[in-house]
Amino acid sequence: MRVIAGRARGRGLKSPKDSTRPTTGLVRGAIFSILQPMVSNSRRVLDLYAGSGALGIEALSRGAGWVDFVEHDPRCCGVIKENLKRTGFTSQAKVYRCSVNKALSMLSGVYDIVLLDPPYSNTSLVNTLSNLFGSQLVGAGSTVVVQCSSHQTLPADIAHFHLIKSRYYGDTCLSIYQQEDKN
Repeated sequence: MRVIAGRARGRGLKSPKDSTRPTTGLVRGAIFSILQPMVSNSRRVLDLYAGSGALGIEALSRGAGWVDFVEHDPRCCGVIKENLKRTGFTSQAKVYRCSVNKALSMLSGVYDIVLLDPPYSNTSLVNTLSNLFGSQLVGAGSTVVVQCSSHQTLPADIAHFHLIKSRYYGDTCLSIYQQEDKN
């Protein structure tokens, strides 16, 4: 697995063994093609269910200013830290070893982009999205990208956020949410 584009393009990333399903290069490329106009202007990105950290590191490589990584597995947290070191982004990131729901209650400030790549077996994803969309971590300028199984159905509207785009790549569905226009 490698960084696709930007400052760290081509740098190899380590992947945790037997504990995560890494996002394929095709899907990472698709995510960042959709987000391209937004990433370089993003001051803060939140990578939930971070796994290897590949999504957040791709955002840093493409110009994001800061990424907070949230992952509960200590082995994955070690891999994220190693990948940040390999790519030279250690000073632009923080790794939180905790559950996503704990992170949603303890982090503060609004994120420009939130990336979620939960295990495909996660049955509480809609609840997690409701908690995220009801938190102070997202606002009018936030974009939320959810990667899940194509067999899982996500609602078109959650809180004040609306599904603006869905794309399918084999067994993977990308869903992009933004806050509804109040005009």
